[in-house]
Parts: sequence; structure tokens; C-alpha cells
Amino acid sequence: MLTRAYKHPLNSSTVPAGQPLLDIRDIGLRFGGVVALAEVSTTVTAGHIHAIIGPNGAGKSSLLNCVSGIYRPQSGSIVLHTGAEGTSHELVSQPPHQIARLGVARSFQNIELFAHLTVLENLMLGRHVHMSTSVLASLLWFGPARRQEIAQRGLVEEVIDLLSLQPHRHQAVGSLAYGIQKRVELGRALCVQPSLLLLDEPMAGMNSEEKEDMARYILDVHELAGVTVILIEHDMAVVMDISDRVSVLDFGRLIADGTPDEVKANAQVIEAYLGAEQH
Repeated sequence: MLTRAYKHPLNSSTVPAGQPLLDIRDIGLRFGGVVALAEVSTTVTAGHIHAIIGPNGAGKSSLLNCVSGIYRPQSGSIVLHTGAEGTSHELVSQPPHQIARLGVARSFQNIELFAHLTVLENLMLGRHVHMSTSVLASLLWFGPARRQEIAQRGLVEEVIDLLSLQPHRHQAVGSLAYGIQKRVELGRALCVQPSLLLLDEPMAGMNSEEKEDMARYILDVHELAGVTVILIEHDMAVVMDISDRVSVLDFGRLIADGTPDEVKANAQVIEAYLGAEQH
């Protein structure tokens, strides 16, 4: 993986590439009598794009919600490794804002941007997890808040450059094409300066040209910025092309976990998701 020498590193992890970054062990999640996840285990390696696939309702987004703290599983462990010296954090007991401070950022299946704010303003919101002043003080832009905003601006400019958002920086997000809005959401997550980036169907609702663009930007985030990515995506051509490892869920259970070639050859995966035409 080739990384660009950024003035403001976009990847906050110091875990060496090829070492475990996230260990998910025996995660169980239930909603009443419905089992969303049943003893799911996998390891995400630093420097990899790790895809999670499966039919609708398989538990993919539920797993990301457990990692990001939106859901708290009833059993299991999720450990984020944050340093080469062996520093690690159990995420199951942490609230979402603290998990974000540890370097886990995410985008959502449905766009969750502030439509009336500009691209630049939406991206700056991604930096507030690293700031000590309140959002209100930052919006008023005075005193310490102003100084902090200026200090954080450099990294945001790096993201604008990486994702080719310069022509749209002062436009209201709500006025932009859908594909560009999805790119802005990717950028806002990247502005958290993550060690781990969770992308929940970043290409949902896109046409083929927009999907190609988004795939290229995800690869840029991975290869140039050095960010480890967990990706949920239904487009199997994209998944198999850009992923280093693939985990497959079906009815909340992990049925396969391996390289794209291994997963494509797995009979359970073919039956549950890819379809008979993949033989």
C-alpha cells in the first residue's frame, strides 16, 4: 500500500500494516426474540479493506452499529488496537462519541448531512470530535473557537483535495448531486482522522458511473491516506475487486471469512447470496 506524505496525516492509527486493528469476538445481538447477530467473530487487519456482505437483513449494519456504539450487544467483545505498543480499548462498553474519539468514523446508508450547510461547513463538523469548544461556540466563531477552527482547517483542506471537492466547497450540500453528497459524507467521516473507517453501503442508489467514481475515492482513502476500511456493499463486482478480505453474514451468522477468491468459491456463500450463476 502506497501512502502519500500528508502534512496532516488522515490516518490516526499507529498499528503497523498487517497487524490486527479490530478484533470482533462472539458478538451476540438480540431485539426481543429476534437474533440479529449470533456469535459473530472476525479480525480486521490494519491496512486492509475488509468487506462485509450478505442478503438484506443478514445483520451487516447491525454489526457496524455495534462497532460504532449505536447498539450494545448482549454478549461478546470488540477490541480496537490503537498503538504499536499494544494499547487497546474494549468498545462494547463505550458510548458512540468516545468511540469516535478513539478513531472510529463511519458513514451511513442514508445520507446524514446538514443540507443547508456548505460542503466546507459539513466537513468542519467532522473535526469537532477533536475540539474542546462547543458546536454553538464554533458556529458563532469567536475567541478560542475561532482559533481552534483555524488550526483544524488544514486537515479539512487535505480531505477536500483528496476527494476533489474543491469546486463544491462553498455550495450548500442540499443543492448537490446525490453522488457528490455521498462523497461529502465520506469526507466528513475522513475528517475525524480515523484509524478505522466504517462505510455502510457508500454506493447505494448510484448509477454505474457514480459507483466507479466512489470506488476510486475509497481506494484513494485506503492507498493514499492509509486508512483501514470496513465496507458494506451489495455490488459484488466492486467488493471482489477492491477488498482484501470478505466476511459473509446470513441470518446473523458468519458463514464465510476469507479472501475474495476463497469467498467466491464457498458453496454456502453461493447458495445464500451470490447465486447459482457464480458456479
